[in-house]
Amino acid sequence: MDRAGPDPNFPYLTENERFDFPPIETQIVGIGGNLSPGMLLSAYEQGIFPWYSDGDPIIWQSPDPRFVIFPQNFHVSASMKKVFKKEVFKVTFDQDFSRVIANCASIYRPGQGRTWITRDIIAAYTEMYRLGYAHSAESYLNGRLVGGCYGIKLGKVFTGESMFSHTSNASKAAFLTLASALFADGVQFIDCQVYSRHLESLGGENIARADFLKLLKNAVFA
Repeated sequence: MDRAGPDPNFPYLTENERFDFPPIETQIVGIGGNLSPGMLLSAYEQGIFPWYSDGDPIIWQSPDPRFVIFPQNFHVSASMKKVFKKEVFKVTFDQDFSRVIANCASIYRPGQGRTWITRDIIAAYTEMYRLGYAHSAESYLNGRLVGGCYGIKLGKVFTGESMFSHTSNASKAAFLTLASALFADGVQFIDCQVYSRHLESLGGENIARADFLKLLKNAVFA
């Protein structure tokens, strides 16, 4: 398969360097570039993220509307409260990022084709984890990793990237525990990027991209 991915001729940007993306007028903001730390940080700070398939060039996107969870709307269902009360899962943070992102890449998702979590994405976000920007939550059942999620935290905003589950409620346990900790730490909202029924049940809602970008600017540099 042709692995277009990052442009080998595009400059590598360190975490201290930035790139100015074009003004956001459509969902696809730009095509090309690479996944170096400075490029990814530039994107997230400007409300943009990479979303493309293996074989395609990097596609930088900023959906309208944007799907977010605010702390005041965050919801834990009665059934999940029972799961937590029974201590079904042991949930940890940042203990097994590499296996979390690998599972997110390989898990089967009905109705979806090729994964967007390519080898380049895995390498780039693993580096972001090493630098302290990417974070994971892991759910263990009897010592076995059965669910998890990961994303990027900048300032007072967390952008969720993906989650996986090998047993019922495992990814929910990881995400809900992580979200609770983030909100307790002062995170102003969780960016879920695009709508999903699952995240709507946890309190997610669509807001206009223009409103999202205003909130983002304040939260990232809070």
